[in-house]
Amino acid sequence: MPLNQETLRPGAVYADPYGHILMIVRRVPQSDGAAGVILAVDGQPDGTVARKRFWRGNFLFAQDTALGGPGFKRFRPIVAGKTGDLRRLSNDEIAKNRQYADFSLDQSRLGVEDFYDRMDDVMSPSPLDPMRAMKEAITSLDEQVKVRVTSVENGRKFLASGRGEATMPDGAAIFETNGAWEDFATPSRDLRLLIALDVVREFPDRVSRRPERYAMPSKSVAEVKAELQGVLASELSQRKFSYTRSDGSTWTLSLKDVFDRAADLEMAYNLNDCVELRWGAPSKSDEASTCKRLAPSAQRAKMTKYRAWFHERRRPPRV
Repeated sequence: MPLNQETLRPGAVYADPYGHILMIVRRVPQSDGAAGVILAVDGQPDGTVARKRFWRGNFLFAQDTALGGPGFKRFRPIVAGKTGDLRRLSNDEIAKNRQYADFSLDQSRLGVEDFYDRMDDVMSPSPLDPMRAMKEAITSLDEQVKVRVTSVENGRKFLASGRGEATMPDGAAIFETNGAWEDFATPSRDLRLLIALDVVREFPDRVSRRPERYAMPSKSVAEVKAELQGVLASELSQRKFSYTRSDGSTWTLSLKDVFDRAADLEMAYNLNDCVELRWGAPSKSDEASTCKRLAPSAQRAKMTKYRAWFHERRRPPRV
């Protein structure tokens, strides 16, 4: 389907290349200087359902034939033939049908940066205030981190239930399997979070790369970039969240802490580790003092072997 305001409507689905599906439930048009927003819902194996806004941290896009075709899609129409048999419309039939007429391969021809640039243009046709746009990206990251709080807490409760240790699969199967690992480990979600951290960190550079997309003030691009970097540092320090430690007490972190711990989050997805470790608590710190559980050494060895996937922000193809 083409990327425009008419096609990106409730009911359209988004398939990211790593096996995740989201469905659009609402579009909020750009108005009064605020960016346009696309809201979608998705479900996780642990039973949680969440509303998520479109941004690079939640909607991954990568052109890799080994991973399948990513992007927004519509369910193929099914019609009844003359004999009553049901069949799906072909691409040509969709293109000629006045009720649809929106078959397109445009997304398959877009590079990653081109895709996100196109989506920015569709959601917010008018130039955005760069400061406001960056704060909205930080808000999206804030929401994503708080969703992870729930995911990690669900894993803590599973371990506390006494149902035993979760078996860790081998290789690419850590991202798609079944059982307790699929339900409560967070490799896919953590990979998305790491990508989201990169997006927010690089936002000032994005504005500098594409200043025509923004309603730039009467300052040089370099001055705007420096101002954005200052506000980014301030916002990350001010935005807080809390998680439940192994002993049931709460610990508060800032988004800046999450950024500072990005390297530790490359190996923080194993539900058999204590939650303190899963949030990157420094060794021997007060925060880590309540940690009473570590994943088996064999599982930690696997994680070390697979760490490059997270460090390089790439997911291996399915085998």
